Amino acid sequence: MPVSSPIPELSVERSFRRLVVAIVLAVVLLAVGGVLVVANRGGHDGVQPARHEDVRKVVVAGLTASRPADITPPTVPAPPTPPTPTPGSDSSSNSSSNSGSNKGSITIDLGNLTGNSNGTNANGTSSKPGQSVVIILLLSLLAVAPALILMLTSFTRIVIVLSLTRNALGLQTVPPNQVVIGLALFLSLFVMFPTLSTMNKDALQPFLKGEISQKVAYDKATAPLKTFMLKQTHKSELNLFISASKEKKPATPKDVSMATLVPAFVLSELKTAFIIGFVIFIPFLVIDLVVSSSLMSMGMFMLPPVLVSLPFKLLLFVMVDGWALIVKSLITSFH
Repeated sequence: MPVSSPIPELSVERSFRRLVVAIVLAVVLLAVGGVLVVANRGGHDGVQPARHEDVRKVVVAGLTASRPADITPPTVPAPPTPPTPTPGSDSSSNSSSNSGSNKGSITIDLGNLTGNSNGTNANGTSSKPGQSVVIILLLSLLAVAPALILMLTSFTRIVIVLSLTRNALGLQTVPPNQVVIGLALFLSLFVMFPTLSTMNKDALQPFLKGEISQKVAYDKATAPLKTFMLKQTHKSELNLFISASKEKKPATPKDVSMATLVPAFVLSELKTAFIIGFVIFIPFLVIDLVVSSSLMSMGMFMLPPVLVSLPFKLLLFVMVDGWALIVKSLITSFH
């Protein structure tokens, strides 16, 4: 049998190389042909091809002609020297500079910030606090108003007693907290009205009229407030804070500082409020005991005693006019 010789196969890489060589040769031939054609045309027209050096000279000359002239930097004038002032021209120069300038000035009236003890100026004339001082005082008072109401008035005792009364009735959300706090606030204003009136008459109005200074106004304002707080403060709480402060024992109760009196007053208010709440809880506790005993004797173990005793508590509270009785007791406890 005849043996067939194997045909060598061309690889892809070798074929690609041959194709690239052929393309390069074709481009070279086209370039040579174009050069020959241009040379022949120039020879027939009688024009010699320009040399490279001549072309470079022409291009350089064109660029030099088209380049703008050198720009010289602007000269900065020297700063003028200030004129030397003369003693006679001070007033005229000041007036001219003030008239030519557009600057303005703002004046703030701060009132009698450094007045004398009698509220007068150095000239002896009466001086009232400025409007800015009054606004600052009002904003400061509004910022600390909640703390002042809680710590320096009868609000603490009243709101605690009203809340304990609501819990004794077995009502957790009736009346709402807003009603309880609002009632306590207005009752506190009613109780504190004589003290606030005295503070306004003796301290605030004279200060606004410029008759007294800040220190005198503060002393006159704290005097009636301190008298009210001392009447409601127990001696045990007051002695506790006097001994804890490690200061010299005051000669009279009026000599006690506000830093010592305020916490003693708050503790006394809490103690008094809890005592009143205990007295209010007793009749409602008796109703709960009676209802529980009745239900157990009848064998109704699954029926909650609170559900049965609530109508009887409400009936008793309405019959004795409970809210008026509690408010009357609170008001009389301060006098």
